[in-house]
Amino acid sequence: MFKNEYQGGAFVEIFSAQGKNPGAKWKIVGSPSVIWKEYDKEVKSFVFVLEGSSQTNKIQLPKENKQILGLIQRFLVLQIYIPLGQDFSTELLITDLRNIKRRLYLSTVHKEVSSTPLHAKIPLFMIKRKIWCNLCIDLVAFTSEIFKGAVFQSLDGIIVSATCKLRKIFTLKSKPQDTTDKGGQSSKATEVKVKINQWDLIKLPSFGTAKETKKKTKRQLTEWEKIVSKDATDKGLTSKI
Repeated sequence: MFKNEYQGGAFVEIFSAQGKNPGAKWKIVGSPSVIWKEYDKEVKSFVFVLEGSSQTNKIQLPKENKQILGLIQRFLVLQIYIPLGQDFSTELLITDLRNIKRRLYLSTVHKEVSSTPLHAKIPLFMIKRKIWCNLCIDLVAFTSEIFKGAVFQSLDGIIVSATCKLRKIFTLKSKPQDTTDKGGQSSKATEVKVKINQWDLIKLPSFGTAKETKKKTKRQLTEWEKIVSKDATDKGLTSKI
């Protein structure tokens, strides 16, 4: 889907809840009563809502298993909100330089890392609930550290399962930058890192709310903030990684 498209820019957008039919290119598994689009007042934009069982309610890209995404940028970012007391899962199909396809299953259900040569289960035990977050995944680090000797080539499939609200999914060419004020302190909520053994593979920064943003010192937006707040509807949303 993206293999023949230009991917040399700062980011490539995979999903956005904006527009008339944001799920048109996705395979949606679940009824309209458990997967729907709504306006979220906190982030001041439309979001996709997935509720119910993660086994039966999910969205998948590409629609057909014979298709591949062909995304080559290093970092995958999901802008998500997970309700208190609920679990969240996402499954990624990775292809390495030897054209071997491997699956990464990240879930709050998992308690520890487990892997086979072609499949890995990764816990999201420190993911924050009841707050909008950027879930940033280093695909190169995952591939090399979990599947020893493997070299990341492309992200070829993604499944997002209930329960969550989903605003955007995109890849980044470069590591997102920290956003700090002049005093060296974080200008947003404290950064949370999920550590798997000795690796800092996943970062879960928090969005500042519109009220919090007004209290901050005015400054020039970083390239990272321009990416995640480029829509006119994003004025109430800023981020930090």
